[in-house]
Parts: sequence; structure tokens; C-alpha cells
Amino acid sequence: MELRAGFKRTEVGVIPEDWEVKPLRQLLTKARLGGNYSNQDTESAFPLMKMGNLGRGSFDLSNVQFITPANSPNGQHLLRSGDVLFNTRNTLDLVGKVAIWREELPVAYFNSNLLRFEFNQDQICSGEYANYVLNSAPLVAQLRAMATGTTSVAAIYTRDLMELPIPVPARTEQQAIASALSDVDALLEGLTRLIAKKRDLKQAAMQQLLTGQTRLPGFAGEWEVKRFDDVLIRVNAKSNQVQASDYRVTGSYPVVDQGQDPIVGFSDRADKLFRSPSGGVIVFGDHTCIVKFVDFDFLVGADGTQILRGRTDQVTRFHALQLEYRGIEQSGYNRHFKFLKERTFSVPTHAEQLAIAALLSDMDAELSALEARREKTVALKQAMMQELLTGRTRLV
Repeated sequence: MELRAGFKRTEVGVIPEDWEVKPLRQLLTKARLGGNYSNQDTESAFPLMKMGNLGRGSFDLSNVQFITPANSPNGQHLLRSGDVLFNTRNTLDLVGKVAIWREELPVAYFNSNLLRFEFNQDQICSGEYANYVLNSAPLVAQLRAMATGTTSVAAIYTRDLMELPIPVPARTEQQAIASALSDVDALLEGLTRLIAKKRDLKQAAMQQLLTGQTRLPGFAGEWEVKRFDDVLIRVNAKSNQVQASDYRVTGSYPVVDQGQDPIVGFSDRADKLFRSPSGGVIVFGDHTCIVKFVDFDFLVGADGTQILRGRTDQVTRFHALQLEYRGIEQSGYNRHFKFLKERTFSVPTHAEQLAIAALLSDMDAELSALEARREKTVALKQAMMQELLTGRTRLV
């Protein structure tokens, strides 16, 4: 392929002629491993960042370990805002992750599987730029190629890592690139916080509305307590089941089973299509007990997928929300339906069921729209990284 004017071919791909390519060792003033600390689940004064806490670009604090009280951590292993850390050991797929510390916690330390880079500021303008360039597609591919070991235990050795070629534009252009991508990250963080807030609001609304603790305007009176057979009907859709071998990435008809996502695949098996009745159905599984509401025609996937619908005087969507809120007991394979049939259901009038289902469905729709917006923003960021970190689009 012919090169565009003003570009050159390098070991990191095609980049502008005025950019340099330098090995990582020439861009660092220091690279330091963390401490080998005993750690525990029980909270202590010293959170410890480990390889599982590194995502690609940012830290994941969903599972934080703590240095045991008997240990006194070395101040050299204290994380500072803007620190860029590299995961030296992990599985073959995950080794080589890079993330920047943005003071997610007031105090935290890092362990001996993580390597902290300290950059020469005459070469690299900031940890933000370094984090973005080290997470660009060409460098992630090169890091994966450096990994040695088995599928479950792999490492990237420092001697190899130090030779990693890095594209280096002028510092002013680095700053412009980092600023543009940081703006997108700020938008993503804002959307993530908003989604979390909306989920909390929905959970609170479910707790109040699905138990009758709070009533919508215009509704009063006691709710009735009814048996399973008075409100729900089990639908036998065994004849509509398709095998896992029938699943496709694309196809004419969606496949629904007991997984987390509403649609787990597609198939062209028109002879197996389950026609969802007006008002939809409830789908859950013997293995997962995850409750989903489905109001479109679909194919039934995986053994143990159960389908319920509301009786004529009941709102299926309302009962799907109730089951989602209350959960279905994990009571052993193929026994969940037996225990579910023994449960009682607190039920308002048909009109109140409709009103509650409509309000909570609106909240679900708002959440879905925000999540779709976040997914588009993630895709936008990836496209921007591809353009800016290769010099295809210049900001200065």
C-alpha cells in the first residue's frame, strides 16, 4: 500500500514523519516493582493493588485486598496520582495490562507483580499520554507477543519490555492527544456514575412499589396474597428448544436462555419459533435463576430454561419485576420450579400492576438508553485512539 505524503513505515506501524520511535528504556527514569506483602480480605489501613485490579487503562476496585496489619508497607510502594503501572504476570491473555492511578482511593500500595513506570518528562509529557499509547492496539499486540509461559501463568520479562518501541510525537502534540482522550474518559466516568445512580434509584423504587410500601397516586386498599397457580402459568416450550450447536452470531430469530443477556444468539430454525403471547413471558433457568422479561418471538435455548406467563387477570411484566426483585432460590438443579410453586404472591389490582410495571419499565428504558450511550462513547474513544495515536488525525 502506498504511503501518504508525510508518513513513514515503522515497527509500530505507519506514523507521521516528524514522530520518533524509541524503546521504552529511553523514555524512563525508573521502573520499580511493588512490595511482596501478605494480604487479606479483611479491611485494614493499607489497600493493596494486585494484578487483578488492573484493567486496560484504568483500575478495577470491585475486589480489593488489604495488607495484613503485621506488615508495615514501604513508602516507595505508595501510589501517587498519575502513576502508570504495568502487569508483569498473569494469564497469557491478561499479562501486560497497563493502567493509570487516578487516586481512586486516598491511600493504596502496589504489589510485586506490578511495575511502576517513571517517565522522563522531557520525552513523555504525562502519565496520561503514556497510559493511552501503551493501551493502543499496536502496542497491546506487541506486548502480547512478548509474553512467555503457559495459558494460566505467563510473564513479560523486563529485558524484553524495555525494548518495546513507543511512538513519540512532540510534547505539545502528546498533551493535545492526552487532553482530547481525557475529555472522553471524563464523559465515560460521568455516564458510569449516572448509570449507577439510576440503578440505585430503580432498586429503591422496586423495594417500595413491589411490596406496597409506597402506593402510586389513585391507588389504595389491601393487596391480596395468592398462590402461584392463581397468578402464573408454566408454559411448556420444550418443542421450541434449539441446541447450542444451532446458535449463530447472526440469524433470523433470537435465542433466549437462562444466561444474563436477553438474547444469547440467533438461529434460522423457523420450525422452532416460540410465539410470545401478548403481554410477554418470564424466562429463568434451573442453573442461573436469572429472571428476564421477554416480549418478542424467540427460540428457546439450553436445557432447564423455564417460561412463565401471567393469567388473564394478571400483568406478566409486573410479576417478572417481582421475581427479579425477590429472586428465585438457588435450591438445586431442576428443583427451583417446585419451590417457586410453593411461594405466595402479594398482588394489587390489575390496574395498579399495570401502573407499577409501566413506571419501572420506563426506568429500565432510561437505563438501557444510558448504557447504549456509554457503549457508543467507548467505541468513539477506541476510534479516537486509533486516529490520534497513529497520527492519522493531527490536533496541532
